Amino acid sequence: MTSRLLMSYNAQAKRAAVTVREPMGVVGSTRATPILDHDDPLVGAVARRVLSEATPRDALRTAHRIIARDVRPVYSVEDRRRVSRTLRLRRGSCSQRMAALEAVARAVRVRTRVRGLLVDGTFWYPRFPRLKPFVPEQVLLAWPEFKISGAWVPIGDLFDSPAPGGGGEGFANKGGETLFDAVARTGVRWDACGAEAGPVCDLSARVVADLGHFDDRDELFTRHGQTLCWTARTLGEPVLGRWSAGATHPAA
Repeated sequence: MTSRLLMSYNAQAKRAAVTVREPMGVVGSTRATPILDHDDPLVGAVARRVLSEATPRDALRTAHRIIARDVRPVYSVEDRRRVSRTLRLRRGSCSQRMAALEAVARAVRVRTRVRGLLVDGTFWYPRFPRLKPFVPEQVLLAWPEFKISGAWVPIGDLFDSPAPGGGGEGFANKGGETLFDAVARTGVRWDACGAEAGPVCDLSARVVADLGHFDDRDELFTRHGQTLCWTARTLGEPVLGRWSAGATHPAA
């Protein structure tokens, strides 16, 4: 019941012909980009609030909490929106809020990169039970990673995950909790984790294709396009950009 009509045809062709890049050649960066515009005063203000933390990981956890509290989750479809605009609007999609965390990380000199994942559109059915025919067949996800103590740490591993068998619930992609929020309370990973990790962290069955790693999300979206075509984004953003995650109808 998912839809191809709303997806960019150029992006579909690029993804079908993708050659996965080796992670070793993707070193990430701390530079500002059109999306990750950490030279903007709004991004700098968040960065200054976390500089006093003891470790880079602590700084990123604090930045995550600030963004989760101050930026309301909505269903915006403009993945290439500048982080400064997201902070100015005080609302953003899961992707836009993750971009905000990346920008703050770069502002405090933590190198970042992203992993490009094509996720099965049915993963979003619980959020749009009456709009299933309009859910894209595949959703392009930029999953951030941070260089901490010499190792790349995905956003899903920034926080302490529940112990195996501890009874914690996994991420169901429904209600008010988004992927961005979920990483603070439970493991969220896109690779098979093994039986010892329990089912909480494993979303690998939802991955249609792994596009590899990119130095920044700008490069990912330049090479593979956004999930929705230009027309769908233009028509949908005025409504979806104000529709609160977990709400049964768009916010006024």
